[in-house]
Amino acid sequence: MEIFNTIFETLTTPNEWISNIICSPLIVVESMIAMLLFTTLLDIKATRKQNIYYVLLISFGCLCSKFIVPSPYGTLLNIILYPVIIYLTYRAGLLKSIIGQIIPFIITVLIEPIIIKLYYIMFNVTYEVVAITPIYRISAMLIIYFTMYIIYLICKRFNLNISSLDVLDKSSKKLLLINTILGILAIAMQYYLVNFYSDNLPLLITIFSTLTLLIYFILSFYNITRTTKLELTKQDLEEIKLYNKTLNILYDNIRGFKHDFNNIIQAIGGYIQSEDMDGLKKYYAQILEDCNKQKNLAVLNPEVINNPAIYSILASKYYLADSKGITIHFDTFMDLNTLKMKIYEFTRILGILLDNAIEASSECEEKLINITIRNEENKHRQILYIENTYNNKDIDTEKIYEKSYSTKPNNTGLGLWEVRQILKHNNNLNLFTSKNDKFFSQQLEIY
Repeated sequence: MEIFNTIFETLTTPNEWISNIICSPLIVVESMIAMLLFTTLLDIKATRKQNIYYVLLISFGCLCSKFIVPSPYGTLLNIILYPVIIYLTYRAGLLKSIIGQIIPFIITVLIEPIIIKLYYIMFNVTYEVVAITPIYRISAMLIIYFTMYIIYLICKRFNLNISSLDVLDKSSKKLLLINTILGILAIAMQYYLVNFYSDNLPLLITIFSTLTLLIYFILSFYNITRTTKLELTKQDLEEIKLYNKTLNILYDNIRGFKHDFNNIIQAIGGYIQSEDMDGLKKYYAQILEDCNKQKNLAVLNPEVINNPAIYSILASKYYLADSKGITIHFDTFMDLNTLKMKIYEFTRILGILLDNAIEASSECEEKLINITIRNEENKHRQILYIENTYNNKDIDTEKIYEKSYSTKPNNTGLGLWEVRQILKHNNNLNLFTSKNDKFFSQQLEIY
């Protein structure tokens, strides 16, 4: 009986050090629920290993900031620590990392003032007493975690997420980033003001302040969602425009082929009657080349190239190459939405490699580029392979990646250097460069 009395007295007696010790295991629970919430809301595809790393790093960082760093600097350290760990663990990008940090923070800010006010009304205890009394602090933390978990279940059940942040351009991302940072500062200020004056503020004022923050939070995410939808709509319109151009060219080519069909048959008949097999072979090769052009145009189909950003890059580069008399052969053997890297980074690499291939092959007598995208399940990798004809057989396949290196006097030489920077920041990417007497080749491997 004495043991229970001692435990009860420990739990109900204000003591900051004991309160921190007792509540320490709850940090692991908090980090797990926060991880479930922001990965669901931001549609972050994570492995079990990444999630374990995140929970361990966040828990360790929070414990260090709680027991080593004096208040309130520990809280400021956590605000900085969260997005850094999210960025390093999930490779989620700066904007997603900061939003991932702010989501659990905002939920805490919205709920905690009301809990503190209710505790003051029911038990006549101040914010400072709640913070250092184990029983009050544990119960308040559990209420917050339970609310976060309910929100996670609702988001998961109804598939509520912001999954399109990666499609935004740099200017839109910068505006959203600034808005998010300012929002964090405003919410943090409001949070501390409400808690500081929680003993004197009426309950209605506390609830009104919480509702104001909640409305700001909802409107901010609504604006983010609208911005991403507008960006997606813009990409879809560009894709439709390019596809219509493809369809018009195909239609004109088919009409021309149909118009010339009788002439083609008569020409073939002429070669057969004269038994000129060499001439027939050359004529057939010319017809086949024309047919391959139609085949490649037919591949430029959004249902085949089923990612809008990749489709836009491939279509625009195809028409650029065609205007220079370059033949492009393209094959894809995978669902492009399953790429195991950021679409933004993939399209940057694809665009740079195709620009270089078009520039090099445009100088050749035989202007040819072959593009293949395939999935190699047995080797657990995805391949982007681009080869092109080229004239400069002395090109250094290592030096081309150096900053400002270029074989052209008016070229900045930044393209392949930028590709290498992307490779350095992703441990699942490899790029192999090779050449032979006919083709210069680039093979991007995604693991």
